Amino acid sequence: MFEVKNLTKVYDDGTIALRDVSFEVQEGEFLVIIGLSGSGKSTLLRCINRLIEPTEGQILWDGVDITAADAGELRLIRRQIGMIFQHFNLVRRSNVLTNVLSGRLGYANRWATLVHRFSGEDRKMAIQALTRVGIADQARKRADELSGGQQQRVGIARALMQQPRMILADEPVASLDPVLSHSILGHLERLNQEEGITVLCSLHFLDLVQRYASRVIGLRDGRVVYRGSRADIRSMTDEQFKEIYGEEAVRVNVGLREGELAQ
Repeated sequence: MFEVKNLTKVYDDGTIALRDVSFEVQEGEFLVIIGLSGSGKSTLLRCINRLIEPTEGQILWDGVDITAADAGELRLIRRQIGMIFQHFNLVRRSNVLTNVLSGRLGYANRWATLVHRFSGEDRKMAIQALTRVGIADQARKRADELSGGQQQRVGIARALMQQPRMILADEPVASLDPVLSHSILGHLERLNQEEGITVLCSLHFLDLVQRYASRVIGLRDGRVVYRGSRADIRSMTDEQFKEIYGEEAVRVNVGLREGELAQ
């Protein structure tokens, strides 16, 4: 089980990004985090693998406190946590295969990877990962030659190279059109359902949340203000919606993107 307990993050400029956040995630869940931009979604996900250091609180995974892990322990923990980013975070001038192989950095010899020396087994694994997301034929292309949807699939393949138990997806479809959004989330759903990989994903569109989430938490001003199942969010009241998105938010339909306000 994965548990966040009383997590708080205060940035150096005094901004309080997270305020006493607590929740649990069962193995194999597809948990979606919703909220306005600036509500703390990205900070929360990045605190989990300590890309951002929490100020207070604990992050427990199978009884191990990630917030207390030293550098060596954290390296081992991060092997099990894949990360997918909104803006892909690829090395744009490197080819697709090299980008995917970078997911093995937590396992491979550090000095060998500096000169892109990976084992034959790692290269085989990378091609298999690209095949799983349907772009093995793009392996030799530069990353910046791919479409946005293809680049995000490279990001998924890179995360798979870690053989993760959990994937953190930080607004992975925010820059994609609806068709590509469903394609990317469909890949994550298959990994979740077929391989039991736990997924924590932040999303904007409520129709996507309703389609893919097994459970939802809502953040506002760094606090958890909503908890619900897929069924709960389908029957969300206007009062619950405004608790997350503010009094001026207007829910036109289930596809409303956060931040669409009455004029």
